[in-house]
Amino acid sequence: MPLESYIERKFVEYIRSAGGMALKIDASSCAGIPDRLVVLPDGKMFFVELKQPGKKPRPLQLKRHADLRKLGFEVYVIDSVDAMRL
Repeated sequence: MPLESYIERKFVEYIRSAGGMALKIDASSCAGIPDRLVVLPDGKMFFVELKQPGKKPRPLQLKRHADLRKLGFEVYVIDSVDAMRL
């Protein structure tokens, strides 16, 4: 089973290949915030939580995801290389 760090590394490469940036978020000031803020050409922006295959976000992470969605942001949870699609 691939580690989360492997999936995250592949995700960053995938976003770069699409002309974007997958910015690492330092969540030390707000626990539960997604791992990456993705910015793509034409002003597209969304958050991504990366997980090891089969792992689910913790309750606090789910709350933060819901909070961000209420503000109008898209939030995705990715747990495999196959799940990476723009």
